[in-house]
This record gives sequence, C-alpha cells and structure tokens, in this order.
Amino acid sequence: MQRIRHIHAITRRLIVMTTVAVAVLGAIFALTFFYNQRFLVTWAVPLCGIIGGFVSIQQRLNKVTDEELALLNASWFQILLVPIFGGVFALVLYLVFLSGIVSGDLFPAFSFPSRDEIEEGEDFMLHIFQETYPSTGPDLAKLLFWSFVAGFSERFVPQLISSVTSSVSEAAERDERDERDERDERDDTEQR
Repeated sequence: MQRIRHIHAITRRLIVMTTVAVAVLGAIFALTFFYNQRFLVTWAVPLCGIIGGFVSIQQRLNKVTDEELALLNASWFQILLVPIFGGVFALVLYLVFLSGIVSGDLFPAFSFPSRDEIEEGEDFMLHIFQETYPSTGPDLAKLLFWSFVAGFSERFVPQLISSVTSSVSEAAERDERDERDERDERDDTEQR
C-alpha cells in the first residue's frame, strides 16, 4: 500500500512539472507567434529534453525498488535530476547536430546566417545563435523529437559522445600509423 501511495505522489509531482514545462514551451510558441518573431529553438530544445526526462521517470516508476520510490517521494530534487540532465543532454545533442558531427536523413538540417548578413559592429556569434534554424518544418520536428529522446533515454547522448570520441581516437591512431608507415617506406627507398 505504501508503494502505491509513493507512486501516486510522485506521479502527481511529475504531472505538475510536465504541465509547467509544456506551458513554458507553449508560451514560447505563442510569444514568438504573437510578436511575429522567429521561434526560439534554443529554448525549445532543452524543454523537450526535460519533458522527455519526466516521461522517462514515469515509465520507470513501476520498475524501481521500494527504497528508490521512498527517495523519489521524499525529494523534489531527486525527481528533477533526470529531467534536468535530459535538458542538458538535449542541448549537447543540439550542438552535435549544429556541428554536423551527426547528420543524415533521420537528423535535422540547419540554415546558418552568412557573414555577409551581419552589419558592422554586430557580434557574429550572437547572430549565429539568434538566426540559426532548422531548414524546414520536418527538420524542426526532427530536432524536437531527438531533443525529447535525449531526455527520455538518459544513456543516448553519453553513448553518442563515447562513440564519437572512440571514432576520433581510432582515426588519430590510424593517421599516426599511416604516417609512420610512409616514413618507413621513404627511409627504405632512400637506403636503396
């Protein structure tokens, strides 16, 4: 019976927090529409990650131990920790997409401002953050989907980072080996 009470209390908190996150996301859409501005992607990305984190916690509630339930029930901080990580991971994934480290049909493409569009005296980096958007509507949907996934699957972004760093390490080792082989070949050729 205590387990059920904990689950209900935690679920109520998750509903309140998810509602707040969705309301903030809706407010961003509404404000940008009302003021005839461009949609603030940089704010929507972590919010989708946070919502993904809330959904993830709710999905796992029935599988956690009684001790973990008691801890979650006793602390708002413990409930907020996973969604906060989800928001951070969504931002990291956004940077991965912007950098082009991960690309393809499943991932969003972006339109970047050119340096020619910047007036003298304007900060180029600030302009990039304000004027970089997904290229199309489907690209925006992909970005928001992957942001949600980054929050929902808390291992997704860390595994992606590990994969990228492993690939870079392997490429560096391969380049080093190729350079060494080329040097050895040149030395052999010069000795003949």
